[in-house]
Amino acid sequence: MVNIVLAGGISLVVSLLGTPLFTRFLVRRGYGQFIRDDLTQHHFKRGKPTMGGAVIIGAALVGYVGSHLVLMAVGAGGALAVAPGRFSLGALLVLLLLVGMGIVGFLDDYTKISKARSLGLTSKQKLLGQAVVTLAFALPALLAEDDAGRAPASAAISFVRDTPLDLAAAGPVLGVLLFLLWANLLVAGASNGVNVTDGLDGLATGACVMVFSAYTGISLWQYNQSCTAAAAPTCYDVRDPLDLAVVACAIAGACFGFLWWNASPASIIMGDTGSLSLGAALAGLAILTRTELLLVVLGGLFVIVTMSVVIQVASFKLTGRRVFRMAPLHHHFELLGWAEITIVIRFWIIAGICAMAGLGLFYAEWLTGL
Repeated sequence: MVNIVLAGGISLVVSLLGTPLFTRFLVRRGYGQFIRDDLTQHHFKRGKPTMGGAVIIGAALVGYVGSHLVLMAVGAGGALAVAPGRFSLGALLVLLLLVGMGIVGFLDDYTKISKARSLGLTSKQKLLGQAVVTLAFALPALLAEDDAGRAPASAAISFVRDTPLDLAAAGPVLGVLLFLLWANLLVAGASNGVNVTDGLDGLATGACVMVFSAYTGISLWQYNQSCTAAAAPTCYDVRDPLDLAVVACAIAGACFGFLWWNASPASIIMGDTGSLSLGAALAGLAILTRTELLLVVLGGLFVIVTMSVVIQVASFKLTGRRVFRMAPLHHHFELLGWAEITIVIRFWIIAGICAMAGLGLFYAEWLTGL
């Protein structure tokens, strides 16, 4: 528990203090955001520093590594009553997703800046980058076993825990291929979901704080109810749950500190560097905590906003009519006359309800044993 609090606290402070320094660096370099021409209500934000997600990634890494180093130093001195935590493969794989997808997002942001346009990488380039990063995550997650024969991930599709629908049943080779496709779908869906939601000051950042905090609680509960500690009908056979909680809390703290500067009126924007990396990290936590389909509930706001785009595109192609005045959904409410801060706060409320509903489903399953 100590290392979880340490990770969140360290990352929060680093993000809180580091964001204005990074903002000044971006201003000096002239790295500003470009806005779509049809978003006339946001043209005043053109040129605002972007790529702020680099601070979130850096702060999360410092928080995670720093918490471990502090506990190792204190534990070595004999002043710690509990054994210091260790770096685990599961946590490192989530950080690999965070950093790897952050690089894809950075290339997207830098393309926008260097070519002075609102569009960065093409869809094919972005999907290829996401696929490469996901492959580097998914293969060791499924195949790297510890001394007890447990891998960080499972080929079984999960909701609150693994379901009987096991992709490995298709065979050793086909099962791995199906898992890679499934992991790619989850990572691409989550990263693009956060990316689509990141359209108003503080909207995606605040929602991410809630979902990563929820995963901190889920991972900690799985650690306390682990089958390695005490075998029981409702125990969790999840590898490295405590260190996954450390990672989740480190990212939540980094987002929380960044939110101070990203809230309306934002002095910096996270850009695709942040949104793609945060969504990918959420998918990684879902896969490794065996709560893949539960992420749909926990990150319900991201699903709602993404579906508004799908509905808009499908409706226009099939009928020639638009369901919303503009997609994603938050821009629809802007055109209805809602103030930006009103939309953000109300969407935060929806994000909080979704996170609490997901936690409720998770706990209810354990409580009832169903």
